[in-house]
Amino acid sequence: MDLRSFMYDETGQGLVEYALIIAVIAVAVIVAMLFLQDQLTNVFTNIGNNLT
Repeated sequence: MDLRSFMYDETGQGLVEYALIIAVIAVAVIVAMLFLQDQLTNVFTNIGNNLT
């Protein structure tokens, strides 16, 4: 395999794109959870209190 064929080989490109999309979604979820931390704490505290 020479350098030209290596540069134009697109094997695995779709997997990398899906991984990047998942990474962006994960970062967005983490940021949202940081901003909504107090509300989430209250919700889960209420659920825990209602279960006991």
